[in-house]
Amino acid sequence: MQKIKVKLLPGAKLPDYQTLHSSGADLYALLDMPVTLQPLQRTLIPTGVFIELPAGYEAQIRPRSGLAINHGITLLNTPGTIDADYRGEIKVIVINLSNKPFTIENNMRIAQMVICPTIQVTFEPVTDLTPTKRNDGGFGHTGL
Repeated sequence: MQKIKVKLLPGAKLPDYQTLHSSGADLYALLDMPVTLQPLQRTLIPTGVFIELPAGYEAQIRPRSGLAINHGITLLNTPGTIDADYRGEIKVIVINLSNKPFTIENNMRIAQMVICPTIQVTFEPVTDLTPTKRNDGGFGHTGL
């Protein structure tokens, strides 16, 4: 199992997995006081978590499905990417897509973080691409 170095601000919670086979580790809000989001309002929520990823990895920050289906709470810029050379605090952009206010409390699970391998490539300009059956068929071209 890969180890990730984590620095925490006072009061912050270590990201953790809720089940044995969870892909995402939960991130917790680190708040001095509750934050209430009105419908369609967004805000930046701190976690108090700083990580040191090894080269060749990223952390993807994703919404929690329970908050989305039960309360209309999701994240903007999803998935958010934490690059291996970023050393700042992880913060999440939370938005309320419901029709009623929602309050985020300190230590509430607000997002999940998935650690994934990445590669960098060399981009080679060409005049033509290898044709495929799909070719330039885009949104909805395969039907329902």
